[in-house]
Amino acid sequence: MDLQTGIWTRAPKEYTVGEDAVEIVTQPHTDLWQRTYYHFRNDSAPLLQWRTAEKFFSFTVRTQFDSKHRFDQCGVAAYFDSENWLKASIEYENERIQHLGSVVTAGGYSDWATTAIDASVRSIWYRLSRREDDFCIECSYDGEHFTQMRICHMPVATGEVPFGIYACSPENSSMRARFTNFHFGECMWKAHVGQPPDKD
Repeated sequence: MDLQTGIWTRAPKEYTVGEDAVEIVTQPHTDLWQRTYYHFRNDSAPLLQWRTAEKFFSFTVRTQFDSKHRFDQCGVAAYFDSENWLKASIEYENERIQHLGSVVTAGGYSDWATTAIDASVRSIWYRLSRREDDFCIECSYDGEHFTQMRICHMPVATGEVPFGIYACSPENSSMRARFTNFHFGECMWKAHVGQPPDKD
């Protein structure tokens, strides 16, 4: 991947884009969330994305981070507009646990699906795959063995779609996030076979 061709949505004040790595220093009170439960609408996180018309692909990236304040996060994203996007990240909670999770926002409403992991984790790989207007997010601790986090449908995913990375600090904090091991290529999320569909 040519990292220099990425397009920023709300470029952060402090960042570097090299040949094989991107670093972002988050600013306080930056976030991505729409309405659900909290009722607030936050659309201020920086994203660096690329675009493709490929209907079947996988995008993989490694994240490394020094999060230390509640909700500090960085990860993978496909941000279409302020009301339609998906993301996956580790969100810091406290000195004991973090939340490994994903958010899908469709039609202006967000959800959040998580699992608790140890706060000592400071690096993880994500793989975002597209099959037309369906997406799969996976994660890995070693870059070799990936585990499914989520499958979702994005009605707005017609034609060219965005994909990339983001980092933010929703509360009054800041952290440094480093992204490496970028790869864009063949869709690793294979077609589902073996189970017949219901008959009408």
